[in-house]
Parts: sequence; C-alpha cells; structure tokens
Amino acid sequence: MSETLSGQATSTISAVVGRADVLIVGGGLSGAMLAAQLLRLPGRRRILIVEPRAELGRGEAYSATELGHTLNGNAARMSVDPDNADDLTQWLEAFIAKGGWPESDQQHVPVSELFPPRGIFGLYVQQRLAEAREQGAVSGSTAEHVCGEAVDLHIDSSGARLTLADGQCLEGAYAVLATGMFPAARTRQKHSSGLNAAAIDPWDVAAMSRLDPQGTVLIIGSGLTMVDAVVSLEQAGHRGPIRVFSRHGLLPHVRRQPPAWEDFLAADQSIRSPRQLLREVRRQCAAALASGIDWQAPLDTVRAHIGRLWSQASDVQRRQFVRHVRPWWESHHHRSPPLSAELVERLYKEGRLTIEAASLKGLDEPRDGRVSISIRPRGESRARTVTGEALINSTGIEYDWRRVDRPLPQQLLARGLIRPGPLALGIAADPGGAVVDAEGDVSTRLFAMGPPLRGMWWESTAVTDVASQAKALAVRLAQLMDSQKGRG
Repeated sequence: MSETLSGQATSTISAVVGRADVLIVGGGLSGAMLAAQLLRLPGRRRILIVEPRAELGRGEAYSATELGHTLNGNAARMSVDPDNADDLTQWLEAFIAKGGWPESDQQHVPVSELFPPRGIFGLYVQQRLAEAREQGAVSGSTAEHVCGEAVDLHIDSSGARLTLADGQCLEGAYAVLATGMFPAARTRQKHSSGLNAAAIDPWDVAAMSRLDPQGTVLIIGSGLTMVDAVVSLEQAGHRGPIRVFSRHGLLPHVRRQPPAWEDFLAADQSIRSPRQLLREVRRQCAAALASGIDWQAPLDTVRAHIGRLWSQASDVQRRQFVRHVRPWWESHHHRSPPLSAELVERLYKEGRLTIEAASLKGLDEPRDGRVSISIRPRGESRARTVTGEALINSTGIEYDWRRVDRPLPQQLLARGLIRPGPLALGIAADPGGAVVDAEGDVSTRLFAMGPPLRGMWWESTAVTDVASQAKALAVRLAQLMDSQKGRG
C-alpha cells in the first residue's frame, strides 16, 4: 500500500483502509508526533492520519519554503523527543555535515544555538516519523496518510466514524483532534470583517514580489507573524514604507541565550495569581540585571510552570492575565529569532518601519487599487483612515473554534461533541486530553492534543509542549487499546 491514499485510491478508500485503531485528524507536528509515539510502543496497531496536505509533519507552521522563515527557538529548545533535549541538535549536526543548509554558517554560533528554517525543521519531523514507522513495522504497526479533509465526526460507544470532504468514511476505535493551529491570516472566520479577503498572506513572497517595491504596506498585528511578514517583504524586494498597527504597539523581543537561573517558582509554591507572578518576575528580572545577567534568564524559568499556574487559576484570574498581562507575556516570551529581529530593528531605525498602538475599526472601500483601513489610535476617541498599496493580516492565531469557519469545527460544535475551553480558547478536555462534550461528559473515544488545548494549559503550541503531550497521550491510548483487547 502506498504511503498516501489519494488520487485513484479514493474511490475505494473504505475498502482499502478498513477499521483503524486510531484516527488522527491532522498530520502536522501534533499528528505526526502522536503517530510516532504510538508506533514506538509495543503492540500491533493501525493508525490513519487524515491530512489534506501532500506531506505529513509540516502543517501550517513547517510548510514554509523560504530560508528566512525560521523557528523562534534555537535547536536546543526545539527537540521533538521529550526524552532527549539534544535530538534536534544532533539531527542538525548530521544534516549540515551531509551538505544540508550551507547557509547555517551565517549565524556564527554552535549548532545548538542555531535557529533553523521552518522548512528544514519539517524535514526533521518527517525523518523522525519515518524512523518510527520502521520501528513500528517490526511489531506490525502501521501509520498511513489519508490525503483529504475531515468534515464531520460521529462518536458512539464502539468508536468513531470520520467523514471526508469527498464523502468517504473512515472508522476507528479512537479519534484524536490534532488539528494544529488556525492562523488568523489563513482561516475563514464566521462573521468575518473581510480582512483576509483584502489582505496578502504573510508568507506569500511571490504575491509580495508583484507589489510596487516602493509602495506602502499596512500590517495589522505586531507579533511573530508580523516579523515573518517583514521577512517575506524583504525577500520579495520590497523597499517602501511598512506601517504596523496593533492594540498595544509592542514588538517581540529578540531571543537571546541567557545563562541558567534559579527556578524560583519551584522553590516558592505560594505564587499562584497573575498579580503575584508578575510582581515576582519583575523582582527576579531586576535582580538579574543588577547582577549583570540578562533579564531573559529568570523569565525563561517561568515557562515550565505556566501549565500548572494556568490550570489552577480561577476564571477571574485567567481573565485578569489575558486582559492585563497577555500582551507583555507575548512580546517578552514569544521572542523573535535573531536574524529576523535584526531586520525589523534595522528597518525601524531607518524609518521604513513604524509601529503605532491602534485598533482596527474596519475596512474602507478600495480606491484606485489601494487599500484603506479605519484605525483608532490608543487613547483617542476618533478613528482615522490610513491608505496603502497592500494590507497584511498578522493578528496571529485564532483559538476560538466558534469563529473558525471550517466544516469540522462547526460540525463538532453543532453535534455537541465538543465545547469551548476556558475563555473560549480551544476546546475543553480533561488533563489527559479526553474531550469534554457540551453536556460536560468526558469522552472515552475522542481526544485532543496540542493547540486545541490552549485553554487548558495556555502554552500548548510550542514544540516541547506538543512532544510531551504526544508521548503521554500515546501511552494513554495504548493502555485503552490493550484493555479493550483484553476484554475482547
């Protein structure tokens, strides 16, 4: 059987694939890593990965082809093996030694401190999945790519039935929502403002190359997607003004490699509220600076505790964090890779890139092929119009599934199989990833991992988060399957 079941095979797909042990909806990083972990476990099981892209392991994040679109973490922080933090570093060393990524020497740092292009990281994920397939084959386990879009799902006591856009149905004992992220720039939204219809994809260098090189480009949002958009514009040969608008006007800080710092949250379990956390982080950062140490050192120790702090917080405390702390958390924690940050800083110093704290109020009718937006500067009561040659939506990720205008999320909500997670971030689940339905019941057949669990853990998108969740969920599913077979 071929790796990808598509093309002519789709007409007989139900006869070809039969019933699987696990249906994985989504074949990006989350789905690929879950499959890899399941394949490595003892036992014989059949896994079907439903993914519309031609390749597994890439998803939205790692389908980028431009070398300038890099990870925002260095190799030492981005291993897909939760048991080996050096796994990506070791893979990169071998990859570079064989002649891959010759441009890596431009960063002038050890391999562990390199920020690889996202496209190359996708190759790494694919190789680790291929190795897991070989390992699984020894015990008779398989993972097959079903190339298609999942549009509906039914769950009953015997398992899951997944419907694809072409009408085909797949069945499995268990199903996992590993749908990854819904980038706002690429996601149809219910009750849309029309922003995406008027905007250029932040990663579409070809489209940007067709713009007037001296034309003004407007960007909504100032996070890491904006940084990618600026890199894309530079690679497309754009040399005109870039005007960035975001609610708080904050840019991501550059990621550096600070020395180790004491894990102060592990030492003091009394810190629980956002106010307490913010006060202590400020104190620790001030102490670091007074000692001549980068403030990023103490901040980096917080990362390991965010899941615990978020899950034990009340809804009131979570709302306080989102309303008052989130913009600064995003800009200080979700930092820019050095080369990209250098580009943004250079353009800012040259005066080509400006950033303004302002809210988008709407789109005006285009005139003479130009785009116009209505923005309200922060602290002002009246909106004003800004015009440019092109518009880019860099508002980040859409986590509210109620706003995602895609068949599967809408069907799952309509059927009551899922309910929104805390603060409408992702979907609700138990601590092990079992999905909670609209009635509050925990499913025994439907699970989720990665970005859909944003509301459960706050940070549920990073590579290390996904890798850890994949390992834990694989163990849970294997135990359920073994128990089921034992009863059978």
